[in-house]
Amino acid sequence: MAEAERPAAEGKLPPVVKALGSVSLLNDLASEMVYPLLPAFVTRGLGGGALALGALDGIADAVSAVVKIAAGWLGERRAWRRPLIVAGYALAAATRPLMGLSAAAWQVVALRAADRIGKGARNPPRDTVIADAVDGGQRGRAFGFQRAMDHAGAMIGPLVATALMALLAWTPRRVIIWSAVPGVVAVLVAVLALRRAPTHAAPEPPPAATPMPAGAPPAPLVGLILLFALTRLPETLLLLRLQERGVPVAVIPVVWALLHVVRSASSYPGGRLADRIGPARMMLGGWAVYAVVCVGLALTVSPVAAGAWLLGYGLVAAATESPERMFVAAWGGRATRGRRFGLYHAGVGLAALPGGLALGALYEWRGGTAALLASGAAGGLLALAGLAMARPPRRAAV
Repeated sequence: MAEAERPAAEGKLPPVVKALGSVSLLNDLASEMVYPLLPAFVTRGLGGGALALGALDGIADAVSAVVKIAAGWLGERRAWRRPLIVAGYALAAATRPLMGLSAAAWQVVALRAADRIGKGARNPPRDTVIADAVDGGQRGRAFGFQRAMDHAGAMIGPLVATALMALLAWTPRRVIIWSAVPGVVAVLVAVLALRRAPTHAAPEPPPAATPMPAGAPPAPLVGLILLFALTRLPETLLLLRLQERGVPVAVIPVVWALLHVVRSASSYPGGRLADRIGPARMMLGGWAVYAVVCVGLALTVSPVAAGAWLLGYGLVAAATESPERMFVAAWGGRATRGRRFGLYHAGVGLAALPGGLALGALYEWRGGTAALLASGAAGGLLALAGLAMARPPRRAAV
């Protein structure tokens, strides 16, 4: 990093970035009061199976994809950013508690899709606000902070759910319904947070400082990001794997919370490291870690070991989430940054549908070991392909 850029990279994050991080914490607190309960709720309470769990994530993300494209395009207009972000959080706060009133698995899938529509409306303009609020030397830190706060909320949510069930004897249905409270607070904080949004974008870094992978064309690397989303196992199936390895349902929210401790603690340092070494290297490392974790979860038979492997899975987020957003922010440029974020989020969501359905079907028909090994092998191959792509081309001999 050039000496002239060092103060900007080490300076304080803008207030709007910190405020949006608080919104992410509250929203994910509400979301993760619900999410760890869904596998048992769908399979034991509503009679669904692994295929329904695969559809739960896949269909939800795919439905929101179209919204993400439109939201990204509209998010390039500053007047649209605040209403899109607030409306997205509000829709999630309204639909998420209704899952607790569901009488069939398909109703949970439909409500989860509505929840993800809200995510589709808010994420591209929110990421655009964050990218515009900081210069290029701070983007890894800014996105790392946002992801750390998001995962902190995801850590607190399962603990709240567990406490309500253990101390007050609440049923999963009641916990899901009461997730409305932190969801509404998140909406109110979002309204206040966006009053701090800057009216002008931060300056772009000079071309030499732009965090792009040397020797890697943008489009193929983005294609690998989408392939990773396609071959990644839905997290509901990871939780189902814990159940199969003997982890009690009452303990799973605690393990899920510990997973987000790892994610929250590693996201900000991961973002700072990505500022230094570039997003491509961080993503490749994350894909390699994912492959190792899948193999570990596939082969272990111990509930303690299964829980430990799931905690290792938390490092994947730190190595991929912020770098992916850094790459999109730098690749798109300021003029088209909103639509690039929209296309990125939409592409990941669309890829998750066939991937979630295929891996859910494989899990149901051939078992969790086969699904985990297949997904892990794909992650390893992507890391190798990305490593070859990111190498600078050799100079021809004279």
